[in-house]
Amino acid sequence: MKTVILAGGSGTRLWPLSREAYPKQFIKLFDNLSLFEKTVERALIFSKPEDIYIVTNVKYEFEVTDALADVEVAIPSENILLEPVSRNTLPAIFFAIKQIEEKGGGNVIILPSDHFLEINENYRTAFKNAEELANEYLVTFGIKPTKPHTGYGYIKPGEKVRGGYKVERFVEKPDSETAKKYMAQGYLWNSGMFLFNSSLFLKECKKYQPKVVKAFEDKEPFSKVPEISVDYGLMEKSKRVAVISLDIYWNDVGSFDAFHEVFEKDENQNAIKGECITVDSHNNFIIANRLIGAVGIRDTIIVDTRDAVLVCSRKDAQKVREIVNILKERGDERAEIHKTVYRPWGSYTVFEEGALYKMKKLTVLPGKRLSLQKHYHRNEHWVVVKGVAKVRVGDRTFVLERGENTFIPAGTVHRLENPGKITLEIIEVQIGEYLGEDDIERVEDDFGRI
Repeated sequence: MKTVILAGGSGTRLWPLSREAYPKQFIKLFDNLSLFEKTVERALIFSKPEDIYIVTNVKYEFEVTDALADVEVAIPSENILLEPVSRNTLPAIFFAIKQIEEKGGGNVIILPSDHFLEINENYRTAFKNAEELANEYLVTFGIKPTKPHTGYGYIKPGEKVRGGYKVERFVEKPDSETAKKYMAQGYLWNSGMFLFNSSLFLKECKKYQPKVVKAFEDKEPFSKVPEISVDYGLMEKSKRVAVISLDIYWNDVGSFDAFHEVFEKDENQNAIKGECITVDSHNNFIIANRLIGAVGIRDTIIVDTRDAVLVCSRKDAQKVREIVNILKERGDERAEIHKTVYRPWGSYTVFEEGALYKMKKLTVLPGKRLSLQKHYHRNEHWVVVKGVAKVRVGDRTFVLERGENTFIPAGTVHRLENPGKITLEIIEVQIGEYLGEDDIERVEDDFGRI
């Protein structure tokens, strides 16, 4: 089977932990793995690396390739499909399945990259049962509910078919009383996972979403394709939809409350990542990037990411995106980026900044180099703290070892490279009247950036 992994979500409900420039699916919170990396491992149950396709936004290209390198899965570069803009799940899935069909087609598993689930034998059996239905039905997977959850959509199973059921109807997120009724009546949670035969999928899209099909006949489909989910655009309209019941632990980790449920908890039901001392505190979710002391705190979310701290009651967690909206209205970059920003060559972390200076740590991966570049408004001073640096400043090229440094005057062409086998770390001090990231002129770049 082929597998398509959807990895383009922005996760604004989880600010400041997840931001548009580095969303939740890439954050390593689960045994030093990200949700995306765990999804890739899950995809390998049914697909070879060359049969795995990843659809992501163009701005996450290097997060995807770095994560694949971390888990040592060699997915062909042509299988990483980049969306110039996000248009929701139906265009993303169509984007991948159209290419799979052109290469011979077949059955295709669709997996979101930002969900948490625990695999058991029922998971494997469910996908094998789905394969038997895929020539006749668009197959979705419904999770057997463990509680009357109000944060998920539900699916009502109808007539039994081999290994599953015809879908009688899809319903939106219910209130508490309705969720209890759905659970008693055998409804399933809508998981957002699917198995499609590529030919049947394209046929049903042509029938129910001709605008999507027509848009992808163009060289630039994402400029024309409507923004629409696969549930609303296709699954709720098609008469050929079946559901397979999954009896596994599943969580879409779409809110901090969901993270609290997934993480290991102490004797007072506090879910904590990082260094935190609690006194008389219960039922809290805390992520600490420095020592946090919590005294007499209950049912509270505390998330510290150094450049921002979120404190809110768990019952109001859904309102976090309102903070993101306010930051965007102000033009504040903290709505979108962390202090640590990832680049194809590694990352940089801003330590300190003022009106005329900025201090960073640059981390350059083995064998990688920054673009050949210059800045017009700032000087830079580099100090090597780990590894070996190959440096070009103007017409000079030289090597710096730990403790050595160099100075780059404004307007001078320069480049930093890691020729070694271990990660290079540089402390960079910028001095100038303008220190924005857009003060850069690239002369040459290994990654095709402008």
